[in-house]
This record gives sequence, C-alpha cells and structure tokens, in this order.
Amino acid sequence: MNVYFSGISGTGIGPLAELAQDAGFTIFGSDLRPGAISDELRERQIDVYYGPQDGDFLRRKISESGVDWLVYTSALPADHAELQIAREAGIKCTKRDEFIAELIKQKNLKMIAVAGTHGKTTTTAMIIWALTQLNIPVSYLVGTTISWGDGGKYDPESDYFVYEADEYDRNFLAYHPYVAAITCIDYDHPDIYPTVEDYRAAFDKFMSQSQIVVKNTTVNSGITLIGGLRRQDASIALEVIEKIAPELDFQKIIDVLNDFPGAGRRFERIADGIYSDYGHHPNEIASTVKMAVELKERDGYAGLAVIYQPHQNTRQHEVRHEYKHAFVGSDKIFWLPTYLTRENPDLPILNPEELIDETETKDQTEAVELNAEFAEKIRQLRNENWLIVLMTAGPADGWLRENFVN
Repeated sequence: MNVYFSGISGTGIGPLAELAQDAGFTIFGSDLRPGAISDELRERQIDVYYGPQDGDFLRRKISESGVDWLVYTSALPADHAELQIAREAGIKCTKRDEFIAELIKQKNLKMIAVAGTHGKTTTTAMIIWALTQLNIPVSYLVGTTISWGDGGKYDPESDYFVYEADEYDRNFLAYHPYVAAITCIDYDHPDIYPTVEDYRAAFDKFMSQSQIVVKNTTVNSGITLIGGLRRQDASIALEVIEKIAPELDFQKIIDVLNDFPGAGRRFERIADGIYSDYGHHPNEIASTVKMAVELKERDGYAGLAVIYQPHQNTRQHEVRHEYKHAFVGSDKIFWLPTYLTRENPDLPILNPEELIDETETKDQTEAVELNAEFAEKIRQLRNENWLIVLMTAGPADGWLRENFVN
C-alpha cells in the first residue's frame, strides 16, 4: 500500500510515517518546511517534499506510483489543496486515528494507549523505554523525539503497540485499547470541548472502550526521578508493565524506570543549565516549576528563570484565571506573546500584560520578545549560574536551541 502523509515532518505525523514504513508500507509526503522529524525521514530515505503544499508533489506521486491513502494532520484546513486533489482522485483521506486502527488490526497488536491532559508523552516514552530495556519486543508511536530510537517503530515480534492517545479532535475515541493508562484529566481544548463536562465525558467513553484501565496510581517509593509529576508518570508506567508482563522482576522494572533518559521537550536538558518543556497549561506549568525548583535546590543553582510562550489565544481566554499560582517558585518569569494557531477570529488577542496581571508572580514577570536583546539577558543569567526553563508548544523551542545549543 502506498501512503502519503501531509504534514510529515512534525512530531504528530512523522513518527507514524516511520512506523508505517517499518510495517511494510511505501511512504512519501510533504510539509511546508523541515520539522522535528526531518533528519529521521532523510535517514530512512523517505521521499519528502518541503515547500508550498499546492498539490504538485501529490499529483506527481499519484502519476508515478499511485496513492492508496492520504493521512493528514489536524492542522490542515478543510480546503487544503492536497486534500482537495486526493478526494477528487478518489483517494481515501483520514486523520491518523483511522490509519493507526487499520494498522493495529492488520498486525494483530494489542494497544496500550496513554491518555490524559498532561504527562501522556512522558509516560508513553517511559513505557517504551522500559520495555525496550527489558528486552520485550514492542511497536510504538510517541509524539516527540526520543534519544534511544525513532518516534515510531513497528517490531514484527511484538504483541503490543504503545501509543500516545491524543484527546484533541476526539482522536482517541477511535480506539478500543487492551490497556488504557490515564495520567490526569484537566479541562483543555475548548475549541473541541465546549464544557468541562463534555471533556470529561470523552475520557469516560475512552475508558469504557478499554479492557484494562490504569489511573490514579499511588507514587511508588522506589521511583527516584526528579520531580513529583515525573515520579507519578513513572509509577503509572510501572503499573502498566506489571499488567502486561507480571513475570518480570518488580525491582528490575523500577531500576530501569529510574534510568529513564527523558523525552524531547519534556523537561529536556538541551544545554548546561537550560531545559525545554512542552508545558502550556497552568497545571502543567505548576508541576514543571516544582520539578525545576527541586533541580535548582539539588544542584545549587543561584536562581530559576522561566520563559513562557502561551499556546492558542482561544485557550488563553479559558485559562487566564488559572495562572494565579502557576509560576510560584520561580525567581524570574519572562512572558512571550501567545503562539497563535487554530484561532477563533471573534476573540480579541490577549497580550502578555493582560495575562501576567492574573498571576501572583507579576512583580517577578517581564513581557519580552524573541530577539537579540532577550538572548543576551538569558546569557547573563546563565553566566550567573541560573537555571533556565522554557515552557512552550510553539517556535520558542527552536529559538532557544538556535541561540544556546552549541
């Protein structure tokens, strides 16, 4: 089967393309520009076009080899050129959920799905890491980069498929997992779920579709990773592994989890004293700040500076009053303009000052832009032995790496 991935170089679609190639599909795709998975795609010799997605590359692939299925990212608008061309050509077009469900059916895999408002990427990566280290064959798909392998992999010897199940656009409701691991449930994605009740109902439905549910796990005292949230994630991973492989030595699983090297943009150390995190919800921020404070005190940093880039103006209107305590523990906070995606045009854009005013830490907070002046300010703090933590779901991560990774 020939599968075309639109938006192939991002962490949402790229790992799925890698997984599909491992499973024997012929893969090609396009994206506006190289993304987080671009290097891996090139190493795999996957045919990818970068540039305006006007349909020319797709037409060429249809003509040269044929396209059986087009998988596209949720970020694509309904009138996207590639979608229109594929539909006119009679090509099956879906988001990733339907393709994953078909792949699992074809390969007769049992799904271990990790869902939750926060922590699902890290928990998914932890399960993959532990099973890999314990020599249990595993197929998987995780929405980030990982240092010990590709973001997506199919192992023909595996019985299980470990998957980060995203609730956005109700994607996770396409699955009926063997094991569902729920990290936490806080209200998010108001553009998809109009109310808190609607959001929670989706999780209830997801859990009802699962054979085994792991949630509200007590933190295991043997887990010694930095940060309460990370210890909680590891404890969930531990319980999942116990469910599917009860024959394994319990202490061995704990030892392997305590060696977890981290996942991309999940409190990821990118340089000495500089970390990047995907946190963009007030509860995520508060948990990450606590983790950073623990690291600051353990390693003797002079101070903790948090750089924050909010994601989605629509979300800011929903969560602005929840920022009150989110940054408590930080010594300095630098607040960037909101990264705008999938916006409601009827809502006024909230500026940093309006959001900063909602916090208890506004006296330690400064509105900034990603420019040379701000980069110099961060360099000075770093020279003074400050711990720098960026929290963003947007392009500030690339800026930080460009300026501070040698």
